[in-house]
Amino acid sequence: MRLSDFWQRMHALFGEAYAESLAKDYVIEELGSRTVRQALADGISAKEVWRAVCVTFDVPARAR
Repeated sequence: MRLSDFWQRMHALFGEAYAESLAKDYVIEELGSRTVRQALADGISAKEVWRAVCVTFDVPARAR
């Protein structure tokens, strides 16, 4: 998954403002207790980060 695809999905799912806030502030256990931004900066793939977001926020299969 490309990073641009990741952000499109985040914005579509949460709305642009909330997606940005969530990515900066919400710590996700599945990402080693990192935020989305920290995980991406640490080199975790966008696909892996997206999977963690889906698990954490119980994203319906149709939106994954």
